[in-house]
Amino acid sequence: MDEVDWLIQAWARERPELDTGPMQVLSRVTRLARHLDRARRHAFAAHRLETWEFDVLSALRRAGAPFELSPGRLLHEMLVTSGTMTNRVDRLVGRGLVERRPDPADRRGVLVRLTPAGRALVDAALDALLGSEQELLAGLSAAERARLAALLRVVVARFDAPGS
Repeated sequence: MDEVDWLIQAWARERPELDTGPMQVLSRVTRLARHLDRARRHAFAAHRLETWEFDVLSALRRAGAPFELSPGRLLHEMLVTSGTMTNRVDRLVGRGLVERRPDPADRRGVLVRLTPAGRALVDAALDALLGSEQELLAGLSAAERARLAALLRVVVARFDAPGS
């Protein structure tokens, strides 16, 4: 039995009329999210990165060569305000992990580009993160992982749909 089983038993005893089925799934997702957050912070701390720094650097890295995006595209990916994104980019520029450069397609625009140091750092942090995530899922076979991913995709897709 896990902690959620104990919680469900207690509610069944105290409120037997309730359907605790959703809790059996979502309480475990919540607990897993806490463990994942802890593992992410630990993996990133080993590389002197905050989670938000990794998120910005990884968005640029995923963009592919030349590893740059407009601030507007970063806003879309990060779901933060423009002021927050400006502050984040400023801090990453100060660390030498990204640079701003003029947008050749828009004289008034700028692009945020990953520096070689930023690329090396995000790649190392990603390796550490994936190692942690492998450990979190070590008890599952490849087929079980695929099934779990498919089920979670169904639940999450509703929230990721446009207009949600």
